[in-house]
Amino acid sequence: MRPYANTSYQEAEILSAEPLQLVQLLYRGALDEIVRARGCLAMRDIAGRSRAVNKAIRIVAELALSLNHEQGGEISRSLVELYDYTQRLLIDANCRQVDGPLAEAQKLMTTLQEAWEHYRTATHRSAGGQQDCEYTPISCAG
Repeated sequence: MRPYANTSYQEAEILSAEPLQLVQLLYRGALDEIVRARGCLAMRDIAGRSRAVNKAIRIVAELALSLNHEQGGEISRSLVELYDYTQRLLIDANCRQVDGPLAEAQKLMTTLQEAWEHYRTATHRSAGGQQDCEYTPISCAG
């Protein structure tokens, strides 16, 4: 696939995405850049690593800016702290040219992406009239 065709596809995907999908795309983009940075680090491509790390930092910053602190409450505050920590990991990895912080950032972003996907799926099911996602305790008493 030609590079510009891929870019056009990504632009169309972003422009047609709902807000919850946009967050998912940001997570995917951050993870793609972290993986790219790790590959560049392994190949000793300093410029490529720096570009990928900087792009990942900008994406994580966008995730932090997209939070609604009024509605998000404690979850929103916790996410800000996790995003800040992830950015510090990325900066550390880039400055020291080591993989450990990149691996940790990748693991953290993967966990957040999986949690977001679970939330998005649950929200979609709930809105679509499918099975509700509320917890119902089961009695063990006979």
